[in-house]
Amino acid sequence: MSDSPQQAGYTVLNDRYSIQSLLGDGGMASVYRAHDKFLGREVAIKLFLANRETQDDEVRRKAELTVLAGLSHHGIVTLLDAGVHIDAKGLRHHYLVMELVEGMDLEVRLTKGPLSPRHIGEIGYDVAEALDYVHARGVVHRDIKPSNILVVDYQDDAPRARARLTDFGIALFEDGPRLTADNVTTGTAAYLSPEQARSATTDPASDIYSLGLVLLECFTGRIEFPGRQVESALARLNRDPVIPTDLAPHWVELLTAMTARDPAHRPDARELVQLLRHNVIAESSRHKLETEQEAALAEVARLEAVRRYDILDTPPDGAFDHITAIAARTFKAPIAIVSIVDEDRIWFKSHHGIEIDQITKDPGLCASAIVKGEPWVIEDARTDPRALANPLVAGEFGLQFYVGVPLTTSDGHNLGTLCVLDFEPRPVGADELATLKDLAAMVMVELELRLGSRRAAGALDPVQ
Repeated sequence: MSDSPQQAGYTVLNDRYSIQSLLGDGGMASVYRAHDKFLGREVAIKLFLANRETQDDEVRRKAELTVLAGLSHHGIVTLLDAGVHIDAKGLRHHYLVMELVEGMDLEVRLTKGPLSPRHIGEIGYDVAEALDYVHARGVVHRDIKPSNILVVDYQDDAPRARARLTDFGIALFEDGPRLTADNVTTGTAAYLSPEQARSATTDPASDIYSLGLVLLECFTGRIEFPGRQVESALARLNRDPVIPTDLAPHWVELLTAMTARDPAHRPDARELVQLLRHNVIAESSRHKLETEQEAALAEVARLEAVRRYDILDTPPDGAFDHITAIAARTFKAPIAIVSIVDEDRIWFKSHHGIEIDQITKDPGLCASAIVKGEPWVIEDARTDPRALANPLVAGEFGLQFYVGVPLTTSDGHNLGTLCVLDFEPRPVGADELATLKDLAAMVMVELELRLGSRRAAGALDPVQ
């Protein structure tokens, strides 16, 4: 776009939509972030340029409006409003007001690094659901590509990837007129189906092929049919996409079916939803198994580190007792402990304000604290979901306050914690937490010095 909104005289559209920033720029329209003053919400405005809109562009714009007005689905960006704005020069600017989707499009996301197979499956599943919906209503999108798939950020730290389909600018109804002249190819060259490349009749199977190319690109990180339009179009007429053989069999089978040159051999959108659902479940199960295996290996290495420091079941030690006493005074708490988390127990190297020297591993909050590798703060155990069912909280002991800082070795293993406990809930101050971290560091300095002394005395192999 040559003119900014301010220069062109459309800073505010029809006294309602205040233009804020440019989100994307195309040949016939630009998309802006805007504020709806009437409803007090953020929206996206697709603004068509009056001086650039050809007769074909006008047909496409009206078709997009017709298509979007009849669609309502969680996998599609929702049309909220439409109108015409007359600028200071008397030019008419048509616009569409759409739901503002926070996040980035898939094309941008792929530049940030690879996606996991599970997230690829989740994105594909959402788009397939949207296609199932539009295909059932006789609509063919015809321009499935990464930049038309929005990866939604709900800002809730959800582990699941979510996607929305947008830009129905060249969509058509199966029983409606074509929006372009005969023998003119529509869509983006790199993602055309073979039938689009031949300028043949386009049906829902074309969208399935294009989505197959998009998902393949998510795995490989490269466009399968690059180049200019003619070069790219001819390539898919002469060969099938190359599906990496190192992908899981269920992905090889699905991507091969989606990108079959014969449309009759591709799954329809309804079938694709089910196939992708199965793939997501398979990837989730594999991810869980891999995570459990990694956790088990990490725990083996951690226990080896515990043995290396040779601290379990050693006599009381004034150096550590001084540290727990300082921790208790800092927090004005009755109990402070230097704990070491063993295979099936939590052993207390130093215990200020409590007589026992170990507990079983299951109820101990220290076992949870070392997993995160960062301070574990429970200001009110009676309301914190992490501690509600803990026997130390729900039982006779009556624990209501816990702060534990991991005791981390130089090679990254958490041996246990320096923790403080109380029977009354209360907030934790930043200075208190900083002091506890410093004291935990002092515990590790002492342990490292003792380990070094044993090595120097020849009691340990130098590599241990």
